[in-house]
Amino acid sequence: MLVPVMAIGYILVALFVVFKNINHVPAVFSLIMENAFGIKEVAGGSIGATVMLGIKRGLFSNEAGMGSAPNAAATADVTHPVKQGLIQTLGVFTDTILICSCTAFIVLLSGAYTNSKLEGIQLTQNALSSQVGSWGNTFIAICILLFAFSSIVGNYYYGETNIEFIKANKLWLLAYRVAVVGMVIFGSIAKIQIVWDMADLFMGIMAIINLIAISRLSHIAFAVLKDYAAQKKEGKDPVFNADSIEKLENAECWKNKKKIA
Repeated sequence: MLVPVMAIGYILVALFVVFKNINHVPAVFSLIMENAFGIKEVAGGSIGATVMLGIKRGLFSNEAGMGSAPNAAATADVTHPVKQGLIQTLGVFTDTILICSCTAFIVLLSGAYTNSKLEGIQLTQNALSSQVGSWGNTFIAICILLFAFSSIVGNYYYGETNIEFIKANKLWLLAYRVAVVGMVIFGSIAKIQIVWDMADLFMGIMAIINLIAISRLSHIAFAVLKDYAAQKKEGKDPVFNADSIEKLENAECWKNKKKIA
């Protein structure tokens, strides 16, 4: 509950910074477009690197395509899987479009990005504190603490439940728990570039594996979406039954799913 509240607070603070510097907003948009798609960038070939960096950081922020979010989505109690799928799309919008854009505007409007000595959270803290005062440092620290803690707990849960699904082995779980604690400690003391590089590597591996699975399951996903759309067109509150989807085999759930009040 604290994380959504903090996210809303972060958005409100960012809006304050934007309205405070409303006259500079057009210049910020111009700066973004020039540096992303400018003639110099295209001629120098750096536009590819810019796009690649955007993809990597976007993947880090919302985990779209990595196969991690479905672990949480699968716990939702809904009458049709498409309902939860549509809700999941809001996560991508909120994380990347809203939260990341808030950070971008705070940094760009403050001018802190011109200081090459600042990076990571220090850059954001410096940018916000220059706009709202010293309490901005504390606010960012609390936001990062809550976001990081919830991410660690959430991803730990994903890993443990999947290990138990593969094989309920106490030794495997112990090794996993030790590895999680070790990586948390390592991430807190290692150089930020090493952390980013490792995150990019492992997320890339996850995405490749998941995209292969998605490609093989895509026909099922489209069939489920078609079933949802057909029921909505008939004016019904869609209720899913796995038996109604051709070639959907070994489904452990959604057998004669009853409508939830």
